[in-house]
Amino acid sequence: MFQIELKSLSPATTYKFDYLLDNDFFERIDGPEVRKGKVNVTLSVVRVSSVFEFDFRINGVITVDCDRCLEDLEIPVETINRLIVTFGEMYAETSDERIIVSEEEGFINVAWYLYEFIALAIPMKHIHAPGGCNEVMASKLREYSVEEKKEADEVVESEDGSRTVDPRWDILRDLIKDN
Repeated sequence: MFQIELKSLSPATTYKFDYLLDNDFFERIDGPEVRKGKVNVTLSVVRVSSVFEFDFRINGVITVDCDRCLEDLEIPVETINRLIVTFGEMYAETSDERIIVSEEEGFINVAWYLYEFIALAIPMKHIHAPGGCNEVMASKLREYSVEEKKEADEVVESEDGSRTVDPRWDILRDLIKDN
């Protein structure tokens, strides 16, 4: 399905391939970033002499883990990518956009490229909108957050059992304000 026989493509003709990438695709590819999704791909291939221009138009929704609560998070994905494929003696990736395939084999499997293009379109942070995280996990996160810990570290308990703010923190705060 994802294998394209390059030798059978006629020069100066545009070929279109449509793919629907669903949960089954992402399970089979077994990549670390995306586990589920529903993504439409339109691939246009044009052969100019012995060079093949692959233009990918990708859009859909994928599911990743939320960085905060680890629950499923749906992220829209929309990207346009290009590959330039040429024939050579053996397979090689000469750059991010240029690939050499064995002329003897004469085909390319685009499945992994589709996955990589989708994975690269994912934002660095995967977090739910405010209030969208799993509340149990969010409360645990607040319990162990740096801010809560910092406030607890600033408080000291005296011999009589009273709790006061450690005066050394005031000195540090003054230093920060001066700079």
